[in-house]
Amino acid sequence: MTKTAFIAIVGCPNVGKSSILNKIMGTKIAIVSSKPQTTRTKIMGVLTEGDIQLVFTDTPGYHKPHNKLGEKMNQAVGDSIGGVDACLFVVESKGDIKKGEYELLEKFKNLKVPVILAINKIDMIKDKEELLERIVQLNSLFDFEAIVPVCASTGEHIDELVDEMKKLAFDSPHFFPDDTLTDQPERVLAAEIIREKILRLMDKEVPHGIAVSIEKMRERDNQDILDIEAIIYCERESHKGMVIGKKGSMLKKISTYARQDLESFFGIKVNLQTWVKVKEDWRNREGLIHNFGLD
Repeated sequence: MTKTAFIAIVGCPNVGKSSILNKIMGTKIAIVSSKPQTTRTKIMGVLTEGDIQLVFTDTPGYHKPHNKLGEKMNQAVGDSIGGVDACLFVVESKGDIKKGEYELLEKFKNLKVPVILAINKIDMIKDKEELLERIVQLNSLFDFEAIVPVCASTGEHIDELVDEMKKLAFDSPHFFPDDTLTDQPERVLAAEIIREKILRLMDKEVPHGIAVSIEKMRERDNQDILDIEAIIYCERESHKGMVIGKKGSMLKKISTYARQDLESFFGIKVNLQTWVKVKEDWRNREGLIHNFGLD
């Protein structure tokens, strides 16, 4: 008999949710950056091993919203928790428990959803006693199904984490073909790969006001070349200049790194063309948030 579980990966910004999803999947499904709020939408990953299929939703980091987009991101987290069989709650191995984490624990209690706790970045802890104290502290706040210390960057204990999640699967047909990795359209994945390069290459303020729209994505007839045309939108004219860079140097760097990842992901030569345009204050404009597929 086949089994399935829908699992939401939740936590505060920058705790490693997307890195854990990518490590579980064995490939890049969600973009990763050291900057908070990298994930804006619900990214779904599908892992099928034997009779068990786990369907993951990587949600945006739960945070205090500063604009309409931030409100939409928090809403996506709440919607995900309410519509799954279980949650994977990701926290860091060090630091105080955040206000947002307390709020998420309250949501878990109210919805009576099973929760597995993943304590990430255990490579940052040298003393095992410190890790044990962290486990005891968190265990006192909620009755977790399991607590698994992991390191997403090295993959340490990720297999054990997957095994714990498999225990929550129930008898059900698989909802996706067994070879499915994600429900995300190719255009969305391409846009996210480009946005990831901007996040990694640029300073703190500009990237969060960045959106990427794929205007064209088509494989050439009788040629193993994928043509992609992308527009990078920013909120201010000054940001546009920064994204382009001196004599186009920054835009060229973004495009080069993005093209390399796109070719690796799609397994085909990519001809990537990028342009930069301004849409002022788009993060507070419902219509533009919808147009960019972020609602």
